[in-house]
Amino acid sequence: MSAPRILVSNDDGIHASGLQALVKAMEPLGETWVVAPLHEQSATSHSLSLHDPLRIRKVAERQFAIDGTPADCVYVAINHLMKDARPTLVVSGINHGPNLADDVIYSGTVAAAMEGAILGVPAVAFSLVSRRTFVFEHAAQFARALVAALLAQPLPPRLLLNVNLPAYGPIKGYRVTRAGRHSYGADVIEKEDPRGRKYYWIGGTGYEHEKDPGTDVTAVHDEQLASVTPLMLDLTHHGQLDLVRSWPVEGFTQPKD
Repeated sequence: MSAPRILVSNDDGIHASGLQALVKAMEPLGETWVVAPLHEQSATSHSLSLHDPLRIRKVAERQFAIDGTPADCVYVAINHLMKDARPTLVVSGINHGPNLADDVIYSGTVAAAMEGAILGVPAVAFSLVSRRTFVFEHAAQFARALVAALLAQPLPPRLLLNVNLPAYGPIKGYRVTRAGRHSYGADVIEKEDPRGRKYYWIGGTGYEHEKDPGTDVTAVHDEQLASVTPLMLDLTHHGQLDLVRSWPVEGFTQPKD
């Protein structure tokens, strides 16, 4: 049996320390490819560059930088650079910062993994829950152990896992979680440039999370555990289908199935 092919990407860029730590962790597990953004693409979510050409820069054997988004990188990797043999698994990260709760909506790290899952390749996003000091040693050890466990299983092609790792000390364990809720605040800071023109910074500075057992935020912040959260690609709110069907729209009818 041939060795697994592992595609590594991220949103912090091809030279990011977290990416290099993840690549080093993956190399003993299979044939490792790296396709990552040329520049940082944090919080770009799942955007694709449909109206701009992309350029591919080879930086080493099986390592490429693309001047696009994280989703662009995985799309090009699977459909072009690795088209002779698709990857067995896509791993994204290790992100320089958390991707907990609602962060997954904005995250380029999660978007890279999600693009893999959309294209039928199981995928995992890894993030280090820190804001200032980034030491990836323990996070990379957990990433290697988890990926080794996944490669030993028959994985569903659209598997998507979001993994957040405590920032400090050896990781004592992990919990399979659901996405929680947290808030950074909702600040819009107005300032003035030297020419008297106003400009604005968005993004809050305060942080709080709901202490709800079984969630990713509680596992990481309160229990100091790694969180492993399976995500769905289907965004349909199935529980509200009947509610929305019950609303009459004047002048229009719904077909009766």
